Amino acid sequence: MNALDNVKIGMTAEKTVTVTPEMTVSHFVPRMPQVYATPMMILHMEMASGSAISSHLPEGFASVGMDVQVRHLAATPVGRTVRTTSRVVKIDSKSVLFEVEAWNGDRKIGDGTHRRGIVNVREFEKRFAVLKPLERQLQSDS
Repeated sequence: MNALDNVKIGMTAEKTVTVTPEMTVSHFVPRMPQVYATPMMILHMEMASGSAISSHLPEGFASVGMDVQVRHLAATPVGRTVRTTSRVVKIDSKSVLFEVEAWNGDRKIGDGTHRRGIVNVREFEKRFAVLKPLERQLQSDS
């Protein structure tokens, strides 16, 4: 069985957030405008993409971001609602390609594509020597 057997073209998900001061470019770069930061928009697009397929992956598998091609088209101030959407458009042997968009009401503020790779979490963590918080604590106590 392939980890992507239950993932289908057309699957969708969305994430809706209200822009907070912590999501603005000025939060990260002093003296910049207090508007929704591009990295936050990308994060929300990635989260929607992961949500679109996560429940369709076998136990022990997850998707990880591997490519982002996104345009940020318009500014969004604090307090406004942003809705990011994601739709599966292509599936290959080890990854899924999504079309992503971000909206501020009826205004499109971002669009592009995002690719997520499918990994066996245990093998992935072993390969990159990822330690869980409890494992780190046990190592530091010894």
